[in-house]
Amino acid sequence: MMANAKKVIEERKKALTAIKSDTGKPKFGLMDPQMIAEAEKARRIAQLQAQIQEKINAVSINAAVAAAQAHVREVTAKPKPLILDAQGRTVDMEGKEVQLTQRMPTLKANIRAKKREEFKQQLQDKGSEDIAEQTFFDPRIAAKTAIRNKRALKFNEPGKYVALADKMRTKAQLEKLQSEIAQIARKTGITTTTKLALITPTDARDDDVPEVEWWDSIILAEDSYAERSVGKVVFQGGAVTNLVEHPTQMRAPTDPLRPIYMPVFLTKKERKKIRRQNRRETWKEEQEKIRLGLEPAPEPKLRITNLMRVLGTEAVQDPTKIEAHVREQMAKRQKAHEDANAARKLTPEERRLKKIKKMKEDTTLGVQVAVFRVRDLSNPSKKFKVETNAKQLFMTGTAVIFKDCNVIIVEGGPKQMKKYKRLMLNRIKWEEDNIKDGDGNEVPNKCVLVWEVS
Repeated sequence: MMANAKKVIEERKKALTAIKSDTGKPKFGLMDPQMIAEAEKARRIAQLQAQIQEKINAVSINAAVAAAQAHVREVTAKPKPLILDAQGRTVDMEGKEVQLTQRMPTLKANIRAKKREEFKQQLQDKGSEDIAEQTFFDPRIAAKTAIRNKRALKFNEPGKYVALADKMRTKAQLEKLQSEIAQIARKTGITTTTKLALITPTDARDDDVPEVEWWDSIILAEDSYAERSVGKVVFQGGAVTNLVEHPTQMRAPTDPLRPIYMPVFLTKKERKKIRRQNRRETWKEEQEKIRLGLEPAPEPKLRITNLMRVLGTEAVQDPTKIEAHVREQMAKRQKAHEDANAARKLTPEERRLKKIKKMKEDTTLGVQVAVFRVRDLSNPSKKFKVETNAKQLFMTGTAVIFKDCNVIIVEGGPKQMKKYKRLMLNRIKWEEDNIKDGDGNEVPNKCVLVWEVS
């Protein structure tokens, strides 16, 4: 491209010289614009070539300078040979002693550390001088430094928190297992036995007799009952006083593990209000699902009374068909209502279990016992009532029948005992039967509550 440009420039120069030779003056007005543009382009190309050449020359000069500097650094950076004399001192080639350059720390932390070491060394030197001057000095007492040492980092051993977490998990599992055992024991009626088994140590033997019981070790002067056989007991001074010590009140084994709270009963108005709010929330959810298209919109609830108002012109066009449709819809609603009631209805077995559950009570924490005395229990009707009601209430007990003294003993929960007492003392009419006493006189029969415990 450069050769073509030079060729074009030479041709234009020849043309210009030819024009000048003809007229003596250049005729710029007669020049072709294309020739002027090509001449400008050639000028710019020549200028760019000159700039490129200058940059290449500058880069080569800089490279040569850098190479020379690198060579000088390599020459000067070579370590000088280390020459030691007979005394171990560093000397040069002529045998003169040379002081080696010492590296000083540049980081702030290293500088502070070096100053701290120098200061400690000065304190130790000063302390040793002071100690040498003192007459009385105990070397076992450590001298306190004037500066406060920084607290060092303490790293935990690997696995420390893992072991701690394992211990916490094991403790939680043990508590859960104990609670499950307590619930099972409460259901089976062995709560007290289980608690005593938990309290009693497993490795203790029945034949181990301590030298002194723990309640006597506080007041006895000796650690044995050796002097008791002689009839002389030595007490500690001030152990026995006229003060009364009240022991710490402990929970009885029959008390419930959890506090019993009185249930809160709502009034009729409050129950209606809660039911109304729940029904409204359910209706809102259904409407929202219908708006979102999750459920289809329900059909209009048709009845015979609102037939004309809901359907309008459709009811007028074919009244018989619309009435049949309405009655079919009413029957469908009635059937759905009855099916829902039947689904909620308990089976005979479920009804029996529900009644049994309602009548039975938890007697693991305490049992109520009552003893009744009846003058005469020969009436089979009254005897049947006494026995059957005890079975229906799931109570246990026994009856002792004699001609003049009949004793009935029953045990059960609070509700069961309340119902049975009402049966024995109020519901059964004992006075209807007349019996003869020891003198042969007729007296009315009666039932008396002799003893009860709750």
